[in-house]
Amino acid sequence: MSRKGKVLVAMSGGIDSTVTALMLHDEGYEVVGITMKTWDYASAGPSKKETGCCNLDSFNDARMAAVEHGFPHFVLDIRDEFGDFVIENFVDEYLAGRTPNPCVMCNTHIKWRALLKRADALDCEFIATGHYGNIHQHENGRYYISKGLDELKDQSYVLWGLQQDLLSRTILPLGKYRKPQIREMAISYGYPELAKKSESYEICFVPDNDYRGFLKRKVEGLEERVAGGHFVDKHGKILGKHKGYPFYTIGQRKGLDITFGKPVYVTGINPDNNTVVLGDEEDLDGTDMMVTKLNMMKYDRVLPDMEAITKIRYKDKGSPSSLQPEGANVKVHFFENVKSIAPGQSAVFYEGDDVIGGGIIQRS
Repeated sequence: MSRKGKVLVAMSGGIDSTVTALMLHDEGYEVVGITMKTWDYASAGPSKKETGCCNLDSFNDARMAAVEHGFPHFVLDIRDEFGDFVIENFVDEYLAGRTPNPCVMCNTHIKWRALLKRADALDCEFIATGHYGNIHQHENGRYYISKGLDELKDQSYVLWGLQQDLLSRTILPLGKYRKPQIREMAISYGYPELAKKSESYEICFVPDNDYRGFLKRKVEGLEERVAGGHFVDKHGKILGKHKGYPFYTIGQRKGLDITFGKPVYVTGINPDNNTVVLGDEEDLDGTDMMVTKLNMMKYDRVLPDMEAITKIRYKDKGSPSSLQPEGANVKVHFFENVKSIAPGQSAVFYEGDDVIGGGIIQRS
């Protein structure tokens, strides 16, 4: 038996998860590697490009690292679970005029639960991933995520949905390191090719980065159903025809195929009448939004007038705000205007570097 316990490590074959597994192995954990097949890239459409989470070469890279360092490795097929929840949510959100965040949904509802289930079957005390973040336990007993040391790689935003039973058994070794250090570790472990391996930031099931094409292939007759809708201004005046409301996102400026002699932006989407609202950049400004489907981390609830730094996008630096509980939801008021509040995206509340909790933006 290892001196630190048994840990199930999610290994994609990329640099971060490989270094995670080898680091924990060196620290004295009994490591079991597992690679999750979430998506069959061949079903994504005409693109022949594979992504890191669904790439046969990456599966082999993960397996070889495990073999070379003397710990077991398994492949777990979760395509059915992934498709039923993540992809259906992705499609449904766009059809509802919202902008989904499938990586958050996958982490929250699929990957961690699948890991924990298999960890229990293999008698593993812990699960680990190559995400850049840290896990702490507050004096109140609750577990929470805090930002990783490397601000450019920090992934705390996409982990807001992890519940207490998952956090209590999760190890995130990379949170205390910067990416260049991880590249150096990969080289020292004898994997210089990993240090040079490019990283994909695309959605795994949309390998060509064309979500509109994916929706068209996934929803039979979608183009015909949403054709003939109108661009309108904020007063409802018709400005022209668009290609269908699901093919636009809040804040979009390019690809509108309509000109006014000045930049215009998508400021609203109305699926009920198939209209897309266009406006000036200042029309994207907002100070209030409602957040639903909450998951609390550092504290068990939002208190009235609680102040937080709220992020509304992954690369958002966050903005000072006050939080007001409204039943099971939270109303967020920003102290200054923020740009492009997009229903369907995640809102994450921070106290310093610590995640208080998060949820889904319902409306601005």
